[in-house]
Amino acid sequence: MRYLTFALAKGRLAKKTLALFEQMGIACEEAKDPNTRKLIFTNEEHKIRFFLSKASDVPTYVEYGAADVGVVGKDTIMEEGRNLYEVMDLGFGKCTMCVCGPESARELLSKNEIIRVASKYPNIAKNYFNEKKNQTVEIIKLNGSVELAPIVDLSEVIVDIVETGSTLRENGLTVLEEICPLSARVVVNQVSLKMEHERIRKILNQLNEIINQE
Repeated sequence: MRYLTFALAKGRLAKKTLALFEQMGIACEEAKDPNTRKLIFTNEEHKIRFFLSKASDVPTYVEYGAADVGVVGKDTIMEEGRNLYEVMDLGFGKCTMCVCGPESARELLSKNEIIRVASKYPNIAKNYFNEKKNQTVEIIKLNGSVELAPIVDLSEVIVDIVETGSTLRENGLTVLEEICPLSARVVVNQVSLKMEHERIRKILNQLNEIINQE
């Protein structure tokens, strides 16, 4: 039997996912060691391999078949736009993708004016303004604290993930429009779903049962 390979987004998502697998009886002790330098963890009994990667790389590993299954945030799936199947919402890591800015920018959004939008998620931002709002905007890609952009007049608004909104409030910004809800999702390689359908389906069913119990 070949290994079924899972790509997990490093950090909270990976920890939470590994904990779910442990509840299913698929443990990976090595992965719990905070000092480990290993990148791949194997459960020989179930012939399952896990590897940790940067969130934005998970959809790439899954699309190209380097991983059969991936666990990553909906934001990353939308931003990367890879060819894969999104098969399940794990229900944790909940937050919202929003358009944020100072209250004064609300008018610019309603008038469909040409504005600058700063974001770590240029594709999501572009898609939202072009497809949903038919508003012409200039997208500025940032990698760090996007909240800074409207404060220093780099952009009128930002597109970013909002969990509690406290960072926005501290910087005089507010949520102006909600784009979509986000959470951790399971994605599957298109070929793997055909070839390993029974094994993958079984794991998804077990995951579903545990999540519904919580």
